[in-house]
Amino acid sequence: MIRKTKSPFTMLALIAMIALLLAACSSNNSSNTPASSKASEEPSASASPAEGSKETAAADTGNDHSEEVKLVGYLLGEAPKGMPDVMAALNEKLKKDINATLEINYIGWGDIAAKYPLILASGEDVDFVFTADWNFYVPEANKGSFKELTQDMFQKYMPKYAAKQDPAAYKAALVNGKQYMIPTTTPDRKVGVIVLRKDVMEKAGLTNPTKISELGPYFAEIKKDYPNMIPLNLDSQYDLPAPFGALVQEKFAYAGAPLDSGDPSGVGNYTDQEDATGKILSITDEPVQGAFKYAAGIMKQWYDAGYVNKNPYSNKIRSKDNFCDGKSGVAFGNSIDIQATLSSCQDKNIDTYIMPVLSPTGHAPSNSWLNNGVAIAASSKHPERAMEALDLIMENQDYVFNAYYGIEGKNYVLTADDKLALPDGVTAADNTYPPDAAGFWFVDKDYFKPSASWTDSYIELNNKIKDFLQPIPYLGFTFNTDNVKTQIANLKNVSTQYFMPLAIGAVKDVDKQFDSLNSKMQAAGVDKVKTELETQASAFLAAKG
Repeated sequence: MIRKTKSPFTMLALIAMIALLLAACSSNNSSNTPASSKASEEPSASASPAEGSKETAAADTGNDHSEEVKLVGYLLGEAPKGMPDVMAALNEKLKKDINATLEINYIGWGDIAAKYPLILASGEDVDFVFTADWNFYVPEANKGSFKELTQDMFQKYMPKYAAKQDPAAYKAALVNGKQYMIPTTTPDRKVGVIVLRKDVMEKAGLTNPTKISELGPYFAEIKKDYPNMIPLNLDSQYDLPAPFGALVQEKFAYAGAPLDSGDPSGVGNYTDQEDATGKILSITDEPVQGAFKYAAGIMKQWYDAGYVNKNPYSNKIRSKDNFCDGKSGVAFGNSIDIQATLSSCQDKNIDTYIMPVLSPTGHAPSNSWLNNGVAIAASSKHPERAMEALDLIMENQDYVFNAYYGIEGKNYVLTADDKLALPDGVTAADNTYPPDAAGFWFVDKDYFKPSASWTDSYIELNNKIKDFLQPIPYLGFTFNTDNVKTQIANLKNVSTQYFMPLAIGAVKDVDKQFDSLNSKMQAAGVDKVKTELETQASAFLAAKG
C-alpha cells in the first residue's frame, strides 16, 4: 500500500514514513473543520464540535448492558506512568455508561513486526487493536484476524461515530469488498520534523538549515564538545529510517510501497507522491536508485565519523524521548508527537529549532483516514460492547479528553482563553500523562485544544501546515498482498541483510552494497510484486476517475 503516513519518518518500509510519516504512531494530529478533508485546519488545535460544556453520558441506545464485561485492547508504544489513574477514570465512566471496563496493553515500537501478528494469531483474549494502513491492516484483514464490520453495526453500536464519519472513509478501508477497520473521523494534519538545539547550532555556525544534508557541522560540533550526546541516536523502528528517508526526500517526494506494516525492512517498490500519473517505481528505477545512493553516501560519511549510534537495531528509545536529556543531538518525529518534547526542552531552558521534512517542491502528503484506526479482533467475545466503548472513546468529548490528555487538574487544565496548560507545579518533564503519548491517536481531533505552552517556532510551523500538505494520487489506497505473500516475505529478509545497513551507513562500499541489494531484490521477486502493485494501483486510479 502506498502510505499516507504517521510521520513521515516512522519506519523503513516506509522509509516513507518520513515522507509521510516520515511519520509513527502515532502518532498524531488535529483540526478545526469537521472530518475527512474536513480534518483540521491546524494539526493540534481544533475547535470542539460542542463548544463549552463537555458531554457526560452515553445516549440510551437500547442495547443490552445487563452483563458486565471486561474489554481488552492493544495500542502501540508504551504506557505513560499515569496510565493507571487514567484507566481508573475511563473505567468509572464506562461502567456507568455501558457496564464495561477496559484493560489496555501495549506493543512497543521495536516489537511491532514480531508481536503484532502473533497477538492476533495466538488466541489470547483481545477485543480490539490499533491498526492502520502502515500497521498490518490489509495483511491481517486478509488472514481473518479482524471481524467484518457492517453499516448496521456502526449505526447500532457506534451511533456518534456513524453520524460523523465521511462515507469515503469506509470505502478506503474496504479489503476484498469488506470492512474491517474503524478509521479515524479526523485524518492527521502533520509533517515530519527534525528538531535541533539552537545552542549547538550557534556553536556550529549553522543558521536556518532547511535540509538534513546541511547538518554536518552540527553533528561535528556535538562530536567535539558534547561527549554524552550522540548526534543521530536512532531507535530500531521509528528513527532508524528517518535520516535516510529525509535525505531521499531532498531528491523527490518519496513513498515506499507496498507498505503493509511499520516493519522497517519492507522495501522494494516506491512512488513519487507528486507524480499525478502514479507510476510505480522499482528500487533500480530512477529517481529511486540515484536518490538512494545519494542518501546512503551521506549516511556512510556520518556513520564513519561516529555520528550514528552503533546499536540502532536494539535501541528502543526514540530520539525525541531523550533529546531534552542531552542524549540525542536530533529529535525525529512529526508536528504532532513532537509537542511534548518541545515543551520539555522549554522547561529546561533549551531553545529548539524545528525543521520540517518536505519534498523538493516544499510539500508533504495529506493523510488518509486509515492512518489511524481500530479493528475488532475476530476472536473478540464482546465485539458489540467493544464498538460501544470505542464510540465513546473516539467521539464523546469527556472520554476524548480523558484518553488523550489525562486527568483534569492533574495532567492538564484549560485556561480562561480555552487553551491546554499544565496544572500549577507540573512540568512537561514530570507530567505523568503527556498528550499524544498513550496511543489513542484515532480519537476525534476536532475536540483538541491549542496548547498554552507552544513555542513561537512551533506556532510558526503549525500555521504553515495547511500550506505544506497536498493530496497524493494514492490517498486511501490499500494493497492486497495475497498474491505476492512469499515474495514480500523474501524481500523483507533481503532488506534486513542488505538494505538496512545502507540506511544507517554501516557499509564498506555503497556501490557494491547496492549491486548486491539490487541482485538479491530481483531474485526475491521484486518485479512480481511491482506487477501486482501496478495492477491494483491502476484499478484504484481508474475508479477515482
